[in-house]
Amino acid sequence: MQLIQQNPDIHAYLASDEAIDHWHPLVQETADALWSATGDAYSYAKAAFEFVRDTIPHSADSGDLRVSWRASDVIATRNGICYAKSHALVALLRAQGIPAGLCYQLLADDHSCSDSCSGGAGACPGGTNAVIHGLVALRLPGRERWSRVDPRGNKPGVDAQFSLDTERLAFPVRPELGEIDHPELYAVPHPATLKALRHSADRPELWRNLPTAL
Repeated sequence: MQLIQQNPDIHAYLASDEAIDHWHPLVQETADALWSATGDAYSYAKAAFEFVRDTIPHSADSGDLRVSWRASDVIATRNGICYAKSHALVALLRAQGIPAGLCYQLLADDHSCSDSCSGGAGACPGGTNAVIHGLVALRLPGRERWSRVDPRGNKPGVDAQFSLDTERLAFPVRPELGEIDHPELYAVPHPATLKALRHSADRPELWRNLPTAL
């Protein structure tokens, strides 16, 4: 998919902020450990992706009621939904100088509710059958295009992989159901997703606050 940078300055996709806090000692420590086990940008990016995908459970899968949103907190608590896990992966990539950003899908019905977010059909906010799902795009040295990856976490029926040329996402969109790949690539979390995370005391409240549009 051809992504459109929300910010034309590539350096914006290396910056830190309150959510993507790659200056935090825990993020730096984790990034350094992953880099020492790999040693080149491609291998590191793949290792960072697999670290977030596999060692930080999606809270809908684990049943964890806590809501995390800072990258450092996601890594510390080993917990988060798709938005939070994306913050963690972007922070780890930027910590080693790899431009990375946030992108989003509008997913419907079984994908958005039972898989991406709440773990149960009918639990979408406001009684709707669609919700925004978050994922990551990165751009490795020597490559002219951004590549999307989805660190949500695999389970039966979900098999996302680190693949730069042919996308292997958790949820390929189904246009016939009104699902959408949003082409914008954000340097910072979208305000709607960040508001939902920050204003929710626990996961049940977060399900009620999940955005249904950008």
